[in-house]
Amino acid sequence: VHKTYLAICNGEIEKNSGEWNDELIRYDNGKKIIEKAKTIFKVIDKNSNSSLVEMKPITGRKHQLRKQLFNIGHSIYGDKKYRSLMSEKGINKNLMLHSYQIKFMINDKKYTYKALLPDYFKKLLNAKRLKFLNI
Repeated sequence: VHKTYLAICNGEIEKNSGEWNDELIRYDNGKKIIEKAKTIFKVIDKNSNSSLVEMKPITGRKHQLRKQLFNIGHSIYGDKKYRSLMSEKGINKNLMLHSYQIKFMINDKKYTYKALLPDYFKKLLNAKRLKFLNI
């Protein structure tokens, strides 16, 4: 199964593409658990205050994409849990993370499904002057 996500993030992500390899920390019943997380990313559009990024997680850790963006200082708009200091409070009540595409194979037949962007996502893209040509 191959998943693709889109996110509108705070600030300008410097690197246009690459991989994030992190050790993410979570707690389960007070026990510290460290999990390796890997995501392939590509910045689709950016300006000095926002970025639209496409992410393909290789691992599937809890809150992986949100944590990885927070770790590099570019939290997702609307993320109340993983919000960086430069986040704009109250900009949007919705988390600007969208599960855009899923691909998988059953019995040698390939399937691809895409989910249209929600209106609130498109509205923030326009407000932040970001372009996504596959709308």
